[in-house]
Amino acid sequence: MQLCQIAATTQENSNNYLLNTKTKNVKRLIILFVAATCTLGTFAQGAKEKMATNKMDTTSNILYTCTMHPEVLSEKPGKCSKCGMDLVQKKVGKIYTCSMHPDMISDKPGKCPKCGMDMVEKKSTGKMKK
Repeated sequence: MQLCQIAATTQENSNNYLLNTKTKNVKRLIILFVAATCTLGTFAQGAKEKMATNKMDTTSNILYTCTMHPEVLSEKPGKCSKCGMDLVQKKVGKIYTCSMHPDMISDKPGKCPKCGMDMVEKKSTGKMKK
């Protein structure tokens, strides 16, 4: 009888030990997972900031226009959409654009031809964004 109690107690102690060991291992895995997630999140945010500093601000005070159709304006060189002539460079003081239609640009304030909203000044820095 006493031998059975000792065997049962030993079995119970062994089960408790295994349970405690498994619990400790699970806790360690959870802590490791949380630490890894936080570390990766931190590095991802750092990489995101570095990418933003490498982008050049494309806003400038130079527009391209057609000599035959001055209402045709573009921020890049190309061909006139009406006659196909090469667009020529035009230096302007301010550039205005529609907040709903950023492709609509002008060298003077006014209304957007697509939606009728007021054109707003497009901010330019000419420097790298930080």
